Amino acid sequence: MSLLAHGNSTSPVEVTHISTHGVWLLTDDEELFMSYDDFPWFKSQQIKSVIHVEEQSPGHFYWPDIDVDLTLEIIRHPERFPLQAKSP
Repeated sequence: MSLLAHGNSTSPVEVTHISTHGVWLLTDDEELFMSYDDFPWFKSQQIKSVIHVEEQSPGHFYWPDIDVDLTLEIIRHPERFPLQAKSP
């Protein structure tokens, strides 16, 4: 029997919903909403690119198909982080 190392998440990060308003991201037991107003990079993307997300380290998410890199802090408080890129 093998055990997971202490601190490793057993629940992968997952995009649970995509709507005309934004994207919902489930991580551990928390679901986070990312509006297109705050996260415009997702708005015009193909679904397969938006749902392809990796948690590279705890609280650090990367969408390799669209080269978007976000942390929990940025997702929870987008008002603290001015947009660094223009929407496509």
